[in-house]
Amino acid sequence: MLDLDANYEVLNFIVGDTKAGTKMGKMQLRNVDDMSVLNCILWEETLNRLEEKLFKTGNIIKIVTASYNEKFNNCLINNMKLVEEALCGLDEAQREQKYEALISFVQTFKNEKLRDFVLQNLQKDKQALLVAPAAKAMHHNYIGGLLVHTLECLDFAKIIYPKLNNRVDEEELYAACILHDIGKIFEYKINTETGFIDYSEEFKKDWISHSQYGYTLCMNEGFKNIAKMIAAHHGRSDWGAMIDLSERDLEPFYYIVHHIDDLSAKFGKTNVRDLKTTEE
Repeated sequence: MLDLDANYEVLNFIVGDTKAGTKMGKMQLRNVDDMSVLNCILWEETLNRLEEKLFKTGNIIKIVTASYNEKFNNCLINNMKLVEEALCGLDEAQREQKYEALISFVQTFKNEKLRDFVLQNLQKDKQALLVAPAAKAMHHNYIGGLLVHTLECLDFAKIIYPKLNNRVDEEELYAACILHDIGKIFEYKINTETGFIDYSEEFKKDWISHSQYGYTLCMNEGFKNIAKMIAAHHGRSDWGAMIDLSERDLEPFYYIVHHIDDLSAKFGKTNVRDLKTTEE
């Protein structure tokens, strides 16, 4: 329910079109006291009047005027104010440090062909990789978020691998963790001043999703098992997976990157506010 005395954290914010052709904002807020989530609507007039920086993920805001709709279980916001502005993500030094950690790890690969392939794809679009988010709204949706998510996946993989009884090649597993989201450096665009994320229209002209991009990249170079792990990493076809893990008789290696990716997306540094305590 709506509490005008409470402070709220912005969880995510998107803008879409109504049937009438006007803009409508959808925003999820979390009450910082009781952690309850409030679903909010903002009409075009309100969007035009409020400063863009108010909607940044991780911001702490206070609702000034609004009404609660019992039928639709949402809040129509007319005005709000900023209490504390969130970070946009990792700073330049932090991004460079994480990038170098990723490069150093890949350089330890014994499979020379695989090592060179992964390094090439990390280095050729370095500047885009340094700022890329890992998602628009769901997790690691901040500057440098893709690097954080990728390294988290590697950390989980290194812990889990000894328990896999050699059912997946170790370096192929690590490569799949590194490349499963590599297409996101093209799929998303991020404003490095405000932290706002949107989909790239140019990417949509050529590709269906980042999964398709990563799958194609690896398959074209003959890394078929890596390609298959990437194709399955979203788990279900209605979540964007090219291979649905509900299919029967899949080999075990298909499942592992999906579970590793899910661990990072749910338990990692998922929100930009996590960086205040974990990156200092």
